[in-house]
Amino acid sequence: MINAIEAAERKYLEEVMKKLHQASKELEEKLTSSYREIIDAKKYLWVNLAELDPAERAANRMDISMSIDSGEQAAARHRKIRKLIESAYFGRVDFHGKDHDRAETFYIGVHSFSEDGSRNLLIYDWRSPVASLFYDFNAGPAYYDAPMGRVEGDIRTKRQYKIRDGLMDYMIESSMNIHDDVLQKELSSTSDEKMKNIVATIQKEQNAIIRNETSNELIIQGGAGSGKTSVALHRVAYLLYRHKDTLKSRNVLILSPNKVFSDYISNVLPELGEEKIMEVNAEELGAKELAGICGFQTFHEQVRELAEVEDPDNIERIRFKAGVDFVEAMDSYMKHVDGHYFVPEDIRVDGICIPKDDVLRAYRASIRLPVKQRLEKAALSLIGSFRTDDGERLTPASSRTIKAVIRKMFKFQNVMGLYKDFYTHIGKPRLFKLHRKNTLEYADVYPLIYLKMFYLGPSVYESVKHLLIDEMQDYTPIQYAVISKWFPCKKTILGDSSQSVNPYSSTSLQEIKRMFPEAETIELLKSYRSTLEIMNFAKALNPGSRLVPVERHGEQPQLIECTDVQEEWNQIRELCLEFFQSDHHSLGIVCKTRKQAETVYQAIQDVQAPVCLLDFHSEQFHEGITVTFSHMAKGLEFDRVIIPFANADNYSTDLDKSLLYIACTRAMHSLYLTWTGERAAFLRK
Repeated sequence: MINAIEAAERKYLEEVMKKLHQASKELEEKLTSSYREIIDAKKYLWVNLAELDPAERAANRMDISMSIDSGEQAAARHRKIRKLIESAYFGRVDFHGKDHDRAETFYIGVHSFSEDGSRNLLIYDWRSPVASLFYDFNAGPAYYDAPMGRVEGDIRTKRQYKIRDGLMDYMIESSMNIHDDVLQKELSSTSDEKMKNIVATIQKEQNAIIRNETSNELIIQGGAGSGKTSVALHRVAYLLYRHKDTLKSRNVLILSPNKVFSDYISNVLPELGEEKIMEVNAEELGAKELAGICGFQTFHEQVRELAEVEDPDNIERIRFKAGVDFVEAMDSYMKHVDGHYFVPEDIRVDGICIPKDDVLRAYRASIRLPVKQRLEKAALSLIGSFRTDDGERLTPASSRTIKAVIRKMFKFQNVMGLYKDFYTHIGKPRLFKLHRKNTLEYADVYPLIYLKMFYLGPSVYESVKHLLIDEMQDYTPIQYAVISKWFPCKKTILGDSSQSVNPYSSTSLQEIKRMFPEAETIELLKSYRSTLEIMNFAKALNPGSRLVPVERHGEQPQLIECTDVQEEWNQIRELCLEFFQSDHHSLGIVCKTRKQAETVYQAIQDVQAPVCLLDFHSEQFHEGITVTFSHMAKGLEFDRVIIPFANADNYSTDLDKSLLYIACTRAMHSLYLTWTGERAAFLRK
């Protein structure tokens, strides 16, 4: 066995580091040379432009373009080498294949590396087929699926390393998948401004998700801290690696909850050597679709209003439009429209008569098309079929008349009129109400778009070949129906039904599966973020949770009762000062509402340290003290969390309970709740 002892491993690392530094130096020289060549070629082209014939100019431009491409490839390779210089590899597997004379040694890192461009790899990419041995098997019988077929054999040795800045912190001999000591060390570290890659600690169940290439729709139900978002991003990186010829970063889209979360996860794919991928939120897509038709209340505004004022009528409207039955009701209405809302009449123009039976036949001949296209096609068909008494084609003016007459045979001339009629048709007109003048309630945005697709036809985003939907529980079935028409591509759908910021429109896993009946569903039940004490506390707020926290211990959550408001402010400031004296990097003060967060932000300006307010207008996530509210905190994590105003008046409804659960599960190491008066009923246990 090569490098049998730790001293030999350290010496081997030194040799690999020398080769990495040499490769880095050569690439730097190549980049400098490429830059000079491009500049010189551009200068030559500029100076001699008048004397060059078109063929010579085209050839020079082609040479410049090729030099730029070569330089970009070298720059990408250089970035990967610099990443390996920080941490060359994290794992090793010695595998004895059945058809081989001896065991082969594979070192696993975030990228592959071979000396002098040879095929003899010194480091294997974590996404390579052979790397699955490290993630999926203990010592003993194992296999991996290579391009030429399955390779079976035995794992003889497994090791894990922590390498920082080219130096080995530790080495662990491990017969298990990912050694608990390594996982504990990683989980005990403090949080960063950006989400980190997890290639060194990917668990077997996570690896199965990452390497899944067969599912057209893959649903990942993962509780708080289960790593579902990180796993989904690593899955994207894996698919880009495996299908590099057909799938590019520009073909992948993330449907993300907000810009802060987008910023928080923005580092993962570049760390893994892939370009950043496009991100968009449901409101941006909705605004594009409804431009020129109407404005609408944002999802953030809806959640804020629900948290601040309990309006039973508003809740009833939201609930009604948030179920699978609502989609079925709209589908039923559209069938009714198909059968009853086109009323044909005889058409008389240019001395000819087109019977209404012919008009109806022409309309029904293209029944599968959207309504407006059906009307246009029916008109064109009739215009082409009929002649004047002289056998002449109809004049342009007569053709325009026929088109206008046929359009008017349909009961409604715009989609908004059709949408209002839907509620009249089902006998529930009071369930449609504008938020304000010319502005829809958020619950009406996607139902209106769904009906618009029926009336005008869908816009299909053909360039998107893989869609990643995060926070799946916050999308209603009608939104999924619309999204499926926009994006008829492969999808990774992830979230947690326990973490809804609006339980009145939250979609359960069962409902999502009804919308995607062919989808494969995987549940992640292990939670890695919070200590056992914090997770046990949070699970008391959500007794139905099946989450199993990793056994990492810390201090018990602290419940701090205050005699008056001033004492509560003093407690919050004191906890802020304690944070600054600790080794932790982030403290989140997570309130119930935006208004409360703004109040806290103003009140703690005297702590003499940078404090950031995270709200709907924010675009970045920072270390230090962050004041925010549950809706914005979703998906983020903090070393410490303070939840102020945890009294019975502030937290009393089902929505409040959900928001409190989200706030508690943001904490990695320490959790504090403060209140004045009577504590929330949820906390009395």
